[in-house]
Amino acid sequence: MELDHLGVAVRDLSKSLDHWRPLVGPPEGEPEVVASQRVRVAFLPLGSIHLELLEPTDADGPVARFVSKRGEGLHHVAFRVPDVQRALDQVRATGRTVIDTAPRPGARGRRVGFVHPSGFDGVLVEFVEGG
Repeated sequence: MELDHLGVAVRDLSKSLDHWRPLVGPPEGEPEVVASQRVRVAFLPLGSIHLELLEPTDADGPVARFVSKRGEGLHHVAFRVPDVQRALDQVRATGRTVIDTAPRPGARGRRVGFVHPSGFDGVLVEFVEGG
């Protein structure tokens, strides 16, 4: 298992890209809407991992609720795994709560699954398949 990306919740993706671009460079490709997560995202390369900026597209979506409650900032830590379903099943077998019992479509055409923050010291964990 390797670190894939760090997700940062933002209010305004264009404004945030302007903040981050001088530090880490331009994003890879154009921003992408991820309907299953109700966000628009951009990935900025950081060596072998990425910084994912997440802008809510729906006021009732999970990232919008996060920003409303906690403000902008670190939203999740994502790990690259060969099989998201297996990773979710392994975590669930330890008694932790998963948000997704099965993989769902994620950014960059990859399958993803989330584990509730209560299972990892208040940190939302995402599993990302392949890459």
